[in-house]
Amino acid sequence: MLPPRAELTRDLADWLPRQRWFGGKDGPIDELSIGTATELRTGDPALHHLVLDVRQNGTTDHYQLLLGVRRELPDRLRHVEIGRDAGGAGGTRARTYDAAHDPDLTRTLLAALADGASIGPLRFHHAGGARIRTDLASLPITAEQSNTSLLFGDAYICKLFRRLSQGVNLDLEVNLALTRQGCAHVPAVHGWIELDAGEPGEEPVTLALLSDYLHTGADGWSLAIASVRDWFAYPLPSGDEWAELDAAVAGGDFAAEAERLGAATAQVHRALADAFGVTTVPAAEVRALAARMNAELTATCRAVPNLAPHAKALTGAFLDLAARAAPLAVQRVHGDYHLGQVLRTESGWALLDFEGEPARTQSERRALAHPLRDVAGMLRSFEYAARFLITKAGTVPTESGPHLETRAHAWAARNRAAFCRGYAAAGGADPAAHSVLMHAFEFEKAVYEVRYEARNRPAWLPVPLTSLAHLTA
Repeated sequence: MLPPRAELTRDLADWLPRQRWFGGKDGPIDELSIGTATELRTGDPALHHLVLDVRQNGTTDHYQLLLGVRRELPDRLRHVEIGRDAGGAGGTRARTYDAAHDPDLTRTLLAALADGASIGPLRFHHAGGARIRTDLASLPITAEQSNTSLLFGDAYICKLFRRLSQGVNLDLEVNLALTRQGCAHVPAVHGWIELDAGEPGEEPVTLALLSDYLHTGADGWSLAIASVRDWFAYPLPSGDEWAELDAAVAGGDFAAEAERLGAATAQVHRALADAFGVTTVPAAEVRALAARMNAELTATCRAVPNLAPHAKALTGAFLDLAARAAPLAVQRVHGDYHLGQVLRTESGWALLDFEGEPARTQSERRALAHPLRDVAGMLRSFEYAARFLITKAGTVPTESGPHLETRAHAWAARNRAAFCRGYAAAGGADPAAHSVLMHAFEFEKAVYEVRYEARNRPAWLPVPLTSLAHLTA
């Protein structure tokens, strides 16, 4: 049984702002209430599914919580304790905690998914033909910030969407469609959990997604950083002639993997086109897109004056896109494509997290785009990987800043070219043949990065700004 609502909501209002995945840290909580409370397991421990309605600055956001209730809390769970009720039902004490960290309770989710259960407003679905094991213990991945993922043995990963959005989550929608297409470059979907719509005609809300766990995978960002570290540590001749050497001379060269990743990206784009279709927008919409890009640039220059020296070159690219506008084929794409969204497994590259850019609205994330928008995102990620170590004091050899930047530029250029080569060879649109569109997409992404870093990670702001010095030269 749940503790009294007044005490529970008080404890939650104190606990919630301290969670990494809570999105309202920039202001106080005006009001917190429990929108839905569904009992998933009785006894001690008990499991309840809660949707928390959190009001801040006139806006209400909704968060998902698996609430565990125990009379005594073991040491292994004390770091996720929410509160305690000294005078609970029948005079017993109830201690509440985040049950996503309790493998004794999370097995309940697997059992409900395997059964295709309906419990109150919650619906548990398994993908057609999927047989879900229920004997696996879970382990939360603590590195994530906006969601919480649970590893069930070496078989599944269950992503719990902490901050809920109305309707079907894009990650479920896209991954399920690609699974049904038989796409080999995404983890297969085994099941999902949803909450009934609050009003007639509304879509259900996606709560969780259960997929294959690619336990042999290494994320692309880590592999790229290892390659950059090797390149920075590689001894080069003294004098100016070293700057002409190619990054391929160092151990751990990433270019072959970048080319394979380009090919996998093209194959996923083709599968997305087959699953969702392709449409053509008129030239007027392309001009409108260029205008929006320019408007974002203007607003970002006001907010981040360090971008202003690049504004002329960026504006030129957006004006060029508008001047040469023609009908454009658009489709569903990844939307937030970078090295952190891909895994290299023993069988090849896999693409993850089709939710779109976190700073965009839901409608913007769902919007159709040309596939080269994803290509531009990955090219920007190579620029980031090349310069990441330069921003971390003490992690690179003692070498002058200009020399490190020259090395970084060489690494990025080599891997950008390899990725584009692999993408075009696998049937994707050749970036070299669409230079106007590519420049506009890449500069749009760079403007987004500058705005994001200025707001969230000021120490990283030199990364996009330094790369722009090369791209706009």
